[in-house]
Amino acid sequence: MRKTFVREVVVFEEHFKEFRKTLDRETLKKLYQVLTLIMTVEIIPAKFIKAIRGRRGLYEIRIEAASNIYRVFCCFDEGDLVVLFNGFQKKTQKTPTKQIDRAEALMQKYYECKRQHNE
Repeated sequence: MRKTFVREVVVFEEHFKEFRKTLDRETLKKLYQVLTLIMTVEIIPAKFIKAIRGRRGLYEIRIEAASNIYRVFCCFDEGDLVVLFNGFQKKTQKTPTKQIDRAEALMQKYYECKRQHNE
């Protein structure tokens, strides 16, 4: 049966691709399962995506594989577009501010590039 997509997932720059190269086969499989879920379900379960408090428009995709936890930062654009920025393996209880700041800077850069392209 063919899946119907309600969202498109795209990658901004190379940061996500670099992160993806660090993952083992099982983790990659789990990552793609979560991305497929995001593309195909109307309402994404909170288990898999969460807004970053205090960072308007920034979200984290949540992935658990074996006993490891990973996060991929993203934003939603034009309703049905998910833009992936950077990812990392989470090793502490709180998401490191450095990672959030990096993702927020990438999001701002994405919107600036988009604005310049549309002028």
